[in-house]
Amino acid sequence: MDPIDLDHVLTVLGAAAWSLNEQSRARVAAGLALTVYDGHTRDQGTPYLEHPLAVVRLLRTEIGVRRPETLLLALLHDALEVSPESEALLVHHLGGPFTARLRAMTADHRLEQRTKSVGDETRWRAKQAALPPEELLVRLADRLHNLRDLAASPNLDRRRRFLQTLGDFHLFLADAARDLGPHLETMHARLHAEYVHHIQEVRP
Repeated sequence: MDPIDLDHVLTVLGAAAWSLNEQSRARVAAGLALTVYDGHTRDQGTPYLEHPLAVVRLLRTEIGVRRPETLLLALLHDALEVSPESEALLVHHLGGPFTARLRAMTADHRLEQRTKSVGDETRWRAKQAALPPEELLVRLADRLHNLRDLAASPNLDRRRRFLQTLGDFHLFLADAARDLGPHLETMHARLHAEYVHHIQEVRP
């Protein structure tokens, strides 16, 4: 795999095709991603930044997303989850409205840097269900990549909980949103098909 540096992130974003102002914003966002995700790993032991880059790639190549701001949201969608203390940095460089969108995509217990407690899952589901279409598309792309990556997770309980939540919540959320636009329609079809395929593969 190519080294994950600024040029690599910009290539994954497809920023070369963007306007000059959009390219400038992309460089700022890419630099922030390198900073915010640095030192964090997934439970598979891989660098955390590989995940948001995979979500960006999925949205571009499979769903057909070209809007720069959507792809920047995808790049930084987990920034406040892994590094809540980076909020001021994000506001300073990318603005309050953009950072507020990231907050809306992040569970409250993550933002508050505390252990998940009773009621948090219900509140998190309600928060996701209230997302605007663009943010919801990114969140569902995150779910799709996590599903594809699930077999690499050594945490069997996490895998079980992920599939349960996907089956009893996210698939219904995707189904309810599929009429909101062609990207969400494609995402619903892709997520549903891969969930069914995954369940069939792991069934005894």
